[in-house]
Amino acid sequence: MNGSSNRGLPEGMELVQSEQGLALAAKGMVLRDDFAHLVPRLRADRLGRELLVRAARVRGVDAPAAVDATAGLGEDSLLLAAAGFSVTLIERDPVIAALLADTLDRGARDLRVASIVARMRLVEGDAVELLPRLDFTPDVVFLDPMFPTKRKDAATRKKLQILQMLEKPCEDEEALLQAALASHPRKIVVKRPLKGPMLGSAKPSSSLAGKVVRYDIIVPAWAHCV
Repeated sequence: MNGSSNRGLPEGMELVQSEQGLALAAKGMVLRDDFAHLVPRLRADRLGRELLVRAARVRGVDAPAAVDATAGLGEDSLLLAAAGFSVTLIERDPVIAALLADTLDRGARDLRVASIVARMRLVEGDAVELLPRLDFTPDVVFLDPMFPTKRKDAATRKKLQILQMLEKPCEDEEALLQAALASHPRKIVVKRPLKGPMLGSAKPSSSLAGKVVRYDIIVPAWAHCV
């Protein structure tokens, strides 16, 4: 890409466009994501076992709407969309948003995931500002403030290392939680380290734990009356 497309990037980083798609080059590493590696997890016999899908499930809603307020590279959103959610993805970092937009564009042309990607919509901006001003009421808001993890494969560690050069973990988790509550969802699902603290001040109604992470489920008081 031309030099103007790389303005504002940290030193040593460069966005590169090729036939394979948009990539971010940094310190000898290249980040170009796609959804192809997730295809096996999208099979019906596996998707229902995904902890995120189980945590986000909403009873009695035919076409649930979710907001992934910390979208990153969109992999969690893809799982939700595959499970039948229409997903609005919010990403605040413009470089990550550009990479995600390119991934979605390529996914829309991939017959394996095109029908799923059709249920995903990207919005660039700060979720703390955007969530209270949504033009719809989401059934689920998903929050994944980045956190360091140890048990990751090499490819995932490299991906996280590059992402964290651009976007630091959330500095005001309480503000993010309050913004999610302000959108009046039926539930909020929060991804946390397995033994990490809860997000902000809201005590989870329940949790689903895996080997490395857990999903805290917050059901606001008003949702019990729906």
